[in-house]
Amino acid sequence: MVTTDPGNRDRASAQVLQFCFAAVLAAAIFLLGSTENAAQSTTQLALKPPAPAKTNEPTQVSPGPPALEEGRREDAKTAEDSPRTSSDTEPTATAQPQFRVERMPIASGAELFTIFGRLDGMRAAGQPAPEIPLLSVVRDSLGDNNPENDRLRYLWMLTYMRPTLVKRVLSAVPFLYQHVGNKTPTSSNAPAPLIDLANTKRQTWNNLFWFGLQNVLFDSYGIPLKAATRNYRRNATDYRAAHITQALSILGSYDNLRQRARDESELLASSQMLSDSESSAPNAVPISDVKTPRLADLGSGFTAGEMLEMRARLILSTKLLGGFYGPDWFDFTVIKRSMAATDSIGHNWEMLRQRAETEGLYFQPLTMPDGTATHALLWIAKSDLSQTNRRFGNRFLNISDPWKDHRLRNWTGYSQVRYFDQDNRPTNTGDPQARPIELIPLALYGLDHRKIPALLIDFRDGLNPKKRELSRRFFRDLAKNVLSLSSFGNLPYFVGCKTFDFVTGRRGMDINQPTRLTSYSELKLMLSFNGTIDPGLRNEIEQRLENVSLNPLTNDNQAEIQLARRQYSALLDFARRPDGLAAKIEKDRGAEMTAFRHGSVSRFFFNLGNVLTFGRYVHREQATPELSARLEATRVIRYHTNILVEVAKSSPQAEVAWDIEMVRRSLRALADRGAGASGSAARAAAMIFRQTNDDEARRLCLDALYKINNQSARSELVRLYRLAQPQSEWRAAIADHLRKAVTEDRRMKPAEVKAVLGQVGQP
Repeated sequence: MVTTDPGNRDRASAQVLQFCFAAVLAAAIFLLGSTENAAQSTTQLALKPPAPAKTNEPTQVSPGPPALEEGRREDAKTAEDSPRTSSDTEPTATAQPQFRVERMPIASGAELFTIFGRLDGMRAAGQPAPEIPLLSVVRDSLGDNNPENDRLRYLWMLTYMRPTLVKRVLSAVPFLYQHVGNKTPTSSNAPAPLIDLANTKRQTWNNLFWFGLQNVLFDSYGIPLKAATRNYRRNATDYRAAHITQALSILGSYDNLRQRARDESELLASSQMLSDSESSAPNAVPISDVKTPRLADLGSGFTAGEMLEMRARLILSTKLLGGFYGPDWFDFTVIKRSMAATDSIGHNWEMLRQRAETEGLYFQPLTMPDGTATHALLWIAKSDLSQTNRRFGNRFLNISDPWKDHRLRNWTGYSQVRYFDQDNRPTNTGDPQARPIELIPLALYGLDHRKIPALLIDFRDGLNPKKRELSRRFFRDLAKNVLSLSSFGNLPYFVGCKTFDFVTGRRGMDINQPTRLTSYSELKLMLSFNGTIDPGLRNEIEQRLENVSLNPLTNDNQAEIQLARRQYSALLDFARRPDGLAAKIEKDRGAEMTAFRHGSVSRFFFNLGNVLTFGRYVHREQATPELSARLEATRVIRYHTNILVEVAKSSPQAEVAWDIEMVRRSLRALADRGAGASGSAARAAAMIFRQTNDDEARRLCLDALYKINNQSARSELVRLYRLAQPQSEWRAAIADHLRKAVTEDRRMKPAEVKAVLGQVGQP
């Protein structure tokens, strides 16, 4: 039945209109919400305001944009978010690991380990990335498979070598702050080690000797000799410190990747076990890992303790008295430096990113193989240069105003083309809404730098970074070498320096700031390892980097690669010769045996003779079966002592933080062979006795103190006796061990024996 009543038709029409209005309103709300979400995401991803509707087509097109890093922050649009458009810079799929360790046995019962690195940044088109030796270390294992008596000896940074005579002379010229060419690898002699890990005290004594010789002798013969010797020592120290920084970066990246690979392997193994347990399911899928390996073999190479020792010794070698620090400082030293680097990188990252966002620039982090962002690039869009009335604040950036720089509008240098959509988000060329934006590099900064990001490269003014680095060096050389001013001996000079440093630091002015040596050294490594940087940009950075260098002793990146290969070949020849590395290790063992035949006074004069003869004289003992056995026992005791020291200072209860069986094993080793242990071993055993509730570990602590039986061990036993409960069985056990210790030690005077027995009673 069809309704023809006019009132009904009006009501039906009204209902239709209401339905249509509701549908339109719902659609409007939906579209409005979508627009707000899009606007919010654009704000979060943009380092600059949205681009205007009209954009100029780029006039300079680079050979190809670089492969772009993935930034760790997602609240701003970074230049590396753009997809690459050049196939030349894409890394080819390969199973070649980022790092691998090669082991070579040596005839004297030692091993030579070498870390090889894959230089993705040096990959040629269509060719695999070259692999070069980076760092070599000798492990003296005494010819057996017992890791407890192993000892690390020499560490070579294969890009570090003795400078030529010409470079030495030029490095002594006062106020010569310029790179003067490269060292050509012509000599086949064995390379000089960067550090002797087994004898760091000797290096510290040498540093103190040269410090005294400089202040007492050289400085008293007039300004020319004073300025020349101080300038040479400063350049030599900086040259060595730069390679120490590179060695630390390599070891840090290798250790981080190894830990990450181990964690991933454990996760994969647990997932595989879960998959095997569910393999009866019809849709079970096996788990496999097809990613390119970052490390060749987790089981080979260095132990965690050896990695810690190498990194700590390298860090301590840059300090005046660092060689006197013992193994109990290793963990603290490495953690302190790692935390300082993490804080500096995070602080400078955020500061530089915010400044780039404020000034309308693009921020691109550059990373090492382990993903650590050590440097960053700032870019500017050429299409935005029409904003000539825009204000620019160079605080923390320390570059000139790009908006008023007419050279950028007619830029003929390096540039890249990136593609963005209408919302200013990175996209690819296949997007129909993609628009090209030509980006011009402005500056490169080091993030691992105190206070502010360190300006390393200014693409418009090559002298800008050098002038800033030169300011501190020139002022210090002028004050100390010419005017003979010292912060300790001249109060006005001290106050003026502190005031100037405070003002420039607060204002973010890169004048008279700490040296960029660390950032420059890490930049060389990053350029070699990072395969996502366009070759044209890399060449531009490397050329400008050498122009900024102040040290005549340095070499450029390509020369150091050739040096590494040549020096590794020379090191292998030296290791294969019977009179080479094997004989050197045997001599070092003879020097290590000196402590078994001579007291502390004699050893002091032996070391003094070594220092006064510039390392020529080294006292050594002739190896005998008895001395060799004592050498092996001493190393084992030192190994377990280091473990117990770490246990004693790490936790108020040993069995909570440590495997108690491992602690017992170390205590048992001291109880069996600890007659020559040091006072630190006795203090560690006594501390563990107070910290643990394990009865067997406590008994082993008392046995170890009885076996050590030196002044420190007896003092610790007396202290434990006083702290024990009067009627406890442990008090009786302590008294029994103390009585046996004092009665069996023939070196103690009768009065001392009587005093101890008077406290614990006669047996």
